[in-house]
Amino acid sequence: MMSARSFYSNLICLPAILLLVAIPSFAKTIEGKIVKVADGDTLTVLDSNKERYRIRLTEIDAPEKRQPFGNASRKKLRDLVSGKEVRVEFEKYDRYGRIVGKVWVTPPDCPKCGKTLDGGLAQVTSGMAWWYRKYAHEQSAEDRGHYEVAEQEAKAKRVGLWQEKNPVPPWEYRHPSHK
Repeated sequence: MMSARSFYSNLICLPAILLLVAIPSFAKTIEGKIVKVADGDTLTVLDSNKERYRIRLTEIDAPEKRQPFGNASRKKLRDLVSGKEVRVEFEKYDRYGRIVGKVWVTPPDCPKCGKTLDGGLAQVTSGMAWWYRKYAHEQSAEDRGHYEVAEQEAKAKRVGLWQEKNPVPPWEYRHPSHK
């Protein structure tokens, strides 16, 4: 039989344990310089220890190289981040071992702003990538709203890939039945 003292000790500890379980894990961070842009959603960061990290931008999917706007998407991302210092926030890796993360860079039109521009969101805003709704459940409500509005506005303005009559999303293009 549990003593009253033991019961109350456990009762006091329970909320603390529940709080720890409820707190989301904190994202890991990498700081470094962009040394390569492979396509519109994949790049390489070199940190201060000269370690390279392949990064897959989270929350977006850019056209494949052979798709319409594939090269334009890569160029847009390269213009935004190539050779620049960035901060990458991430929580996971994809099946290819790449870090899946949000890349923060200093906006080109505000050099004193610090790393406040989300590179993935910039790609969606400019019509160079789709918001990857498949992973929307992994985003904060705020991010979902930003990405959804950015895609809707790009579509309405017919910028980038939205100039095409029926642009094929990369996840469909990669599917074997499409080729």
